[in-house]
Amino acid sequence: MAVKRYNVRMAGIGGQGVVTASHIISNGVVISGGFSSLVPFFGSEKRNAPVESYVRISNQEIFEIGEIIFPNVLMIFHPSVITLGKSYTMPFYTGLKKGGIILINNKTPLKFSRDEQKELDDTEAKLWYLPATEIANEVAKTDLATNMAMCGAISAIFGLPDLESLAESVKDRFIGKGIVTSGGTAALDSAIEKKFAKKQKLLEANHDTLKASYQYAVEQGWANEGAGSKKESATV
Repeated sequence: MAVKRYNVRMAGIGGQGVVTASHIISNGVVISGGFSSLVPFFGSEKRNAPVESYVRISNQEIFEIGEIIFPNVLMIFHPSVITLGKSYTMPFYTGLKKGGIILINNKTPLKFSRDEQKELDDTEAKLWYLPATEIANEVAKTDLATNMAMCGAISAIFGLPDLESLAESVKDRFIGKGIVTSGGTAALDSAIEKKFAKKQKLLEANHDTLKASYQYAVEQGWANEGAGSKKESATV
């Protein structure tokens, strides 16, 4: 069996659900029968503060833990990570392995300095732009689903986790094992039903966003980037 191994560094700003996305992808890989480990990293827990998370995913056992120094995948959840330097890792592509993928949440390509562009060219980096926030607003009617759009695209790109396992991971995150009602009062039962209905609506919106961004990645020709190729374990 060909080895699939991706070391993913996620970078965004507080309030985007970067850490939640890392948990969902990691758990989705495990649900699909693969292996994963993750380490979130953030300073002050406030909106717009830099956030990073490191996720290792593979179809074989993983022994490394800790920060990913040499990723082969970068997920940039907000353009300000690049344009304003809102990142703990600067420049944002530091350590990216040759031929690595950079998935950026933005509608249009960003303008890099001459030196930045040269380094990206020398690395032979693949820069892919995903309008994740626009997809989230269009499908889920909220930019809070931006992280779901990023997750859906990654599922299409690597097939690990597959879309079904990723959706199950989202369900675990937002509903868990579900709500079990007991013989309580009518008022309590009503409150439980309303809470469940609200979570169910949120779940459906997130699932729709996953599928929409997955399809977008397929249409762009990004799907199954690693199919048929051997991905050796990266140095960490």
